[in-house]
Amino acid sequence: MNTNNFAWRRWLPIFLGAGLSLGGCKSGPAEGCRPDAAEDAAAVSVQVQRLEPAFFQLKTPAQAQQFMDAHPAFARYYLQRQPATEKELEGSLVQLATNPALQKVGRETAAAFPDSAALRHDLGEMFRRVHYYFPDFRVPPTVTYVSGFLAKDIYVNDSLLVMSLDWFIGPKASKRPDLPQYMLRRYTPAGLMPLLAQDVASKYNKHELTANSMLDAMVHAGKSLYFASLVLPCTPDSVLMGYTRREMLGLDANEGRVWAHFLEKNLLYTTTPFLLQKYVGERPNVPEIDKTCPGRVGQWVGLQIIRKYVAEHPDVTLGRLMAEKNAQRILNDSHYRPKR
Repeated sequence: MNTNNFAWRRWLPIFLGAGLSLGGCKSGPAEGCRPDAAEDAAAVSVQVQRLEPAFFQLKTPAQAQQFMDAHPAFARYYLQRQPATEKELEGSLVQLATNPALQKVGRETAAAFPDSAALRHDLGEMFRRVHYYFPDFRVPPTVTYVSGFLAKDIYVNDSLLVMSLDWFIGPKASKRPDLPQYMLRRYTPAGLMPLLAQDVASKYNKHELTANSMLDAMVHAGKSLYFASLVLPCTPDSVLMGYTRREMLGLDANEGRVWAHFLEKNLLYTTTPFLLQKYVGERPNVPEIDKTCPGRVGQWVGLQIIRKYVAEHPDVTLGRLMAEKNAQRILNDSHYRPKR
């Protein structure tokens, strides 16, 4: 993407002043943090176990078996340990642990995330806010690992959180996930907590299984991003979205025109998977709107709808918002009508 030739320049002379002023507010806290209702939330206990040192000591299948026995939840949920494939899994773990290229990635991971206390602090700050909004939330046992990109970047359920930190080393890593650059932008140390927050949001983000329109997808994604913005109040929207600052300014300045595209093309109620992928799914850009419009723009619009809804209904708790399944009701009650 040619960012030097950014950005809806035929629109910016009209809207740039507003875009710049909104950028400091809407696009996240470049000079501060969002209002934080959970600022004084009680601390929660977080323990982080680094599995990488023990993993890279594996030399034999017997040691791999002992490693899995020592971490049964990790072996069950993350490694998918099963009796029928036990021997194969033991051999695979040894092969990975003794691979020189992965050992190098392991050293790079340790350099990118050298401080377990800092990681524990970041998790604690996020999880205490989740607990504030959802008192039933319990911090799952947490481990870190180096998967060689052969397993999920983040795995979380009520019983376990696994963070495969090699995914998040950043652009200086000798090996990176096999993803296009516009997606790799999110895989840096700063991108770890936003992706985790959105994974945690899925536990509470209710959605009608039969609701499969563009609007449903946009609002569902918007709720997840809004959840992340509350539990990570000092994380800019550019990091939450994985957009460049310049892309954020372009969207802020042209929000009305982006929304008009959805309306004029009758996109909100389409259920065509191909169209949903174009506007809500992973994509380098959305040339149907403008060649410099970033992918997943439907998710960004969903976030704006949610923020407008919350502004119109300040009494609605995060729990009630996440439980609301009716995307049309949220849109109607948000009175979302950005000016062109």
